[in-house]
Amino acid sequence: MQTRELGALRVPAMGLGCMGMSEFYGTADQAEAERTIRRALDLGVTFLDTADMYGPFTNERLVGRAIAGRREEVVLATKFGNERGEDGSRLGINGRPEYVRRACDASLQRLGVDVIDLYYQHRVDTTVPVEDTWGALRELVEAGKVRFTGISEAAPETIRRAHAVQPVTAVQTEYSLWTRDPEDDGVLATCAELGIGFVAYSPIGRGFLSGQIRSVDDLAPDDFRRHNPRFQGEAFARNLELVDRVREIAEEKGVTASQLALAWVMAQSDRGGNPAGGGGRGRPTIVPIPGTKRVAYLEENAAAADVDLTDDDLRRLDEAAPRGATVGDRYPDMSSVHV
Repeated sequence: MQTRELGALRVPAMGLGCMGMSEFYGTADQAEAERTIRRALDLGVTFLDTADMYGPFTNERLVGRAIAGRREEVVLATKFGNERGEDGSRLGINGRPEYVRRACDASLQRLGVDVIDLYYQHRVDTTVPVEDTWGALRELVEAGKVRFTGISEAAPETIRRAHAVQPVTAVQTEYSLWTRDPEDDGVLATCAELGIGFVAYSPIGRGFLSGQIRSVDDLAPDDFRRHNPRFQGEAFARNLELVDRVREIAEEKGVTASQLALAWVMAQSDRGGNPAGGGGRGRPTIVPIPGTKRVAYLEENAAAADVDLTDDDLRRLDEAAPRGATVGDRYPDMSSVHV
């Protein structure tokens, strides 16, 4: 697996999102999830992404068990800010400095590590000045508990304010062929300007771009995507047309739709002629973190790093999935994103 640089942090060109191993995407098999993480390390997919709120708390423990004895191989990212209770209740977004410090200590314990490689503010607390939250993060870096810091779903001005207090290494936001908002809302341009890396979560469109989901009935009864506006009614049917156009191009290239979607995301930081993945015209370094809970899908995704896209491929994909083509919001409630 090739590597790329998120600011001063070197990571593989593709990471692994671990959220679905514990919650949100139906019933999980913990033994298979641990095998998936260990197989990821074998393949060089050593950039692991988790958060305290996944489970809640169980996902960090799962990751901690899976990397035991192999910590030196891993670039470990986790998050704070979406506060939840032990019973799973949602307590709101919390960016208070005392909470940041408490959350970090709890994550270190659950993960079984001495330092977090990349610690994200998961969502921005609009009731707390971002300077206060990031002052606490700076203290954690100075204390040696955190190596690098990041922020998720933040607007350009918030990114700038955070970066002025403590260097932002990575911004994490949803980005894929059906979520191209960061191209238009200034986030990618801001990251490129400030030398900040960009981590793309849900790069396969929450699995929709795989082409494997043909009906909402293909989802488990407790799958949170059933409540996602993009997976409902007319929006689902319209979005399926986009997926079928992408799948047709994938078949012509002899790859899966998921591999094509991932290759497209990885190609975006090269658009501008920088083959080293250091960011092109107005583009930062971009690293996708597709999530999966099965070894077979992990291996399929990892192979996407070897898919080369020509300028013609990229043009056809831009035509198949143009900006603004996707129908429906990303979440039922969009109030906590791009803040």
